[in-house]
This record gives sequence, structure tokens and C-alpha cells, in this order.
Amino acid sequence: MNQEARPERPVESDGTAHLFKALGRQIKVLRERAGLSQRELGAAVNYEEDLISAIERGVRTPQPDFLECVDELLNAGGVLKAAVPEVREALARSRTRHPGWFRDYAEAEAKAVALHDYSTQAIPGLLQTEEYARAIFTHRRPLLDDGTIEKRVADRLARQQIFECWPAPTFSFVLEEAALQRPTGGRTVQTNQLRQLLRFGRLRTVELQVMPVDREDHPSQDGSFILLTPKGRQQVAYTEIYGVPRLITEPEEVRIFSDRYGIIRARALTPQESLSLIEKMLGER
Repeated sequence: MNQEARPERPVESDGTAHLFKALGRQIKVLRERAGLSQRELGAAVNYEEDLISAIERGVRTPQPDFLECVDELLNAGGVLKAAVPEVREALARSRTRHPGWFRDYAEAEAKAVALHDYSTQAIPGLLQTEEYARAIFTHRRPLLDDGTIEKRVADRLARQQIFECWPAPTFSFVLEEAALQRPTGGRTVQTNQLRQLLRFGRLRTVELQVMPVDREDHPSQDGSFILLTPKGRQQVAYTEIYGVPRLITEPEEVRIFSDRYGIIRARALTPQESLSLIEKMLGER
């Protein structure tokens, strides 16, 4: 979801960014010393190459189990394992790094057992590449300063760690085809973003569907929304218009959004048809 400019702490105020950048540099040095490429290291730990790159650049948080595995794989001698307590603490603090108006949703999302997202104008934040997210924040009005942009990008990518949880939450996404067609950030960024959608859409835990622009019947022309089920709590709905958030807990209102989402999914392409459409957009079919 979008995150507009609001007053907040400086990017480096809690030291978290320094920690992740330092760990990223250490991992890169150890990987190169071991003679492995990012792709080879990723294959060894079941991570995508671009995720390894993001970790080494300090824009994605290395998970504790990743650090423990890579420490042994790269013969780090416990150097990376020693950082695990600090990383766990940083992950606990990260929920408060978002703007205050977005924090309640971010905390609920981090504890979700199910998440269903319908997006109309842009790719959902949980599915965005680093370059796509940076393009979104760079062109936001009013303009954000460079430090805030980088913080927002890092925080948005950090939210994607929910896909690494196990047992995994239930995820489904319905994206309007127009959002896929828009070359946000340029054609290269758009292409990489479409490839990322294929990667996410092929996960066993994710159902990704596209709503074609030629569908005549549509139950929700009002805009994007999310249905979220936090662990041990009832389902809630979340909407955001021009940076004004609304976390909806009233059962009857949530039921209405749930009904809409069910109809939207029925009107959209199936997950396999959706992946085929994205492949066609990439010229792979």
C-alpha cells in the first residue's frame, strides 16, 4: 500500500540501517572469498539472486535462519551467527519504523495468517521490486527527500519477509491488468517487475490473478482494498485513498468487502491464465 510523506525519525536514527548494511557487506566479502556468485549462493539456500543482492546492499533484512545457514556454508566461523540476537531485536523494532498512520496496519500484516489484496492502480507493495518501489516514491507528490525515499523503499521490501514465514500465511492477489501495463519507472523496471510477479505467482503459498480490462461486470469500481486475518483475531479490511488510511473492523463492513473480493476473484483470470498472460506480456509465449 502507499505511504505518503509525514514527519518521522531520520533514516539512521535507530542504527538498524547501519546493522543491515554492515551484515550485507560481510556476506558479500565471504561469498566472494568462497568463489560463489549471488546466483550460486541463492541456489544453495533457496533464495532468488535478486534477494541475495538486496541483502548484500542492506535493503533487505537477512533472516536469522539465513544468517545461521550462510555462516556455515561460507565458513564464516560464527561471525554471522553472532549477529542473530541483534537482528531479532531489529526485526521486533521494525514494526515501529513505518509512519504512525500506517503502523497499525503494518503490525497486523506482520501477524497475518491470511491476506487477500485487490489492487487497481499499481503493483501491491508486498510484490514490488526495489526499483519499482523507488520509482513510486521518487515521483510521489509532494516530493520526498532522498533519505526518506531510501527508508521507505527499505521498509517496503522488509515487509516482504512475511513470505518467508512458516507455517505460511494464505496469500491471494487480484491485480487490474492496467497496473501491469503501466511502465512505472521505465520499460526495464516494468519488465523486471513482471518477472517478479511470475516468481511470486509460482509460489505454492500465493494465488495471483489478473482482472482483464475487457471485463464488463465488476463489483468494486471504488478502488483497492485488503482483507487481512491477524492470528487469533477476526478478519479486517484496509483501504487507503490519497494517504488516508482506514482499518475496518466492523463485521458487517468487513463482510461486504469479503463478498466483493469473492466476486472479483470469480471474474478474474485463473492463476494459471494470469501467469500465462504475464508471460505473454514479457514475450515468453
